Amino acid sequence: MNRYKYTKTEREINTVLANQSELLSSISKSEMVGIESTITRSERILTSLGYDLPVEDLSTASRSVVPSRTAFRNSLPSWDELLAESVRNGKEDVVLEDLFSKDELANNIEVVKTLNAEYNSIHKLDGIDIAISVGAGLLAAAIETLLVGVPKKTSSGLKAGPLSDYIRDHIERVFTPEQIRQLERASKVPYDAPVNKGFTTTHVDVEGLVPGMHRLYSLGHDPLLGLVVGVSDILTGRMTTIDKNGKIVVQVIDRYADRRETELVQALIKQITHFLSDVATPAGLPAPCMGLFNLMQFGSLFEEDQTIAEVVQGMYWNGYDFVHFCSSSIPVAVAEIFVRFAYAVRKIKSGTPIKDSIPVANDREKHPKLATMLFIAHSSATAINAGKVCFTQNPMVINYPQWMAFAKYSYQQLKWVLVEKPDACDQYVRGIIDKEMDKVFDDVDRLFEGMIAEPLVV
Repeated sequence: MNRYKYTKTEREINTVLANQSELLSSISKSEMVGIESTITRSERILTSLGYDLPVEDLSTASRSVVPSRTAFRNSLPSWDELLAESVRNGKEDVVLEDLFSKDELANNIEVVKTLNAEYNSIHKLDGIDIAISVGAGLLAAAIETLLVGVPKKTSSGLKAGPLSDYIRDHIERVFTPEQIRQLERASKVPYDAPVNKGFTTTHVDVEGLVPGMHRLYSLGHDPLLGLVVGVSDILTGRMTTIDKNGKIVVQVIDRYADRRETELVQALIKQITHFLSDVATPAGLPAPCMGLFNLMQFGSLFEEDQTIAEVVQGMYWNGYDFVHFCSSSIPVAVAEIFVRFAYAVRKIKSGTPIKDSIPVANDREKHPKLATMLFIAHSSATAINAGKVCFTQNPMVINYPQWMAFAKYSYQQLKWVLVEKPDACDQYVRGIIDKEMDKVFDDVDRLFEGMIAEPLVV
């Protein structure tokens, strides 16, 4: 049974094609092979017997009377007439495969397979592409290990690798202590309660709320979620938290009732100012969306058999803050830039114009290999990071930005392989077939137009 569902127009075309094919096969053709050689042999025999072959006198022939002829204008049937005739001949339920022989169908299948292979070759990485991708992952892992390092609390503050320390020192020097105090006075927010006692008045304590951890539990301090939740809390005078046990608590802090804002713009300005006042403090800000991990009250990780929430809480307590998140993002960015730059260089060397070679977006139509190369690069870096975590049993080794990039590209690659690529390949094959069919239709149209335009002389 044919699996393809034909449209009405396609069924009509199949009907007419089947009828016309049968008509063509019923027409007998004269056997013309060898006629010229037979005539030549006959002339030689007649000459050998002494017969003189007649020679046409062109001058006389030109004066001979040409019999009258009648010109007929060709009249081709319309499509509706062809369709009606085909239906009368019982060709209505014919499928396209019925018009081909087994050999022709097999040949068609091979052609489609060849076109599929041709499309796959466009997206297939060669050895250099793979080397670039893996090399980018190794480079990112090396930078992470040698330059970013692992944050540790020391008597002189948080210390990690040289690159991470440089970034932290630079951020701490952006504002003077006096400027930070000014920022703090200008950005007092209603969600900044450091403890339960004397602040929470709804008889719903936020479990684990202490000065060194309150920013992890208060979603207003999240660098990403805070732009929504924090601004909302400022406008409503509330404090939205997810405590250490994963319980969501939303309450009004009466002591901070005067910290509300009524205008959205003012609330947003206060929110950003509060970020600036907290980012360089010893506790710092949590990494983006880090507070949501408090909801994950499951798992048995590392030697202490901790839940995911407990692991993340311990990471923040030990110095895994927004500044370290930024430092850890640098190896990820290096891998990204390295792959894109190498990809652009190869495109330019292959003759592609520079403006078309710069891979700003991961458009698989313009840059068919780029997204896969980035996926391999981030997969390599993430695999190395996972190995380090397993070997050291230290969650502080986790490169959070790298895992975010890996999750993003894994989703895109999976979607491409399972959903987008089959459709894109089908469109590619159909496009080539349609172009060839257009040429055939153009030839047929010209043939019929010529037959209609030129009279048939009898």
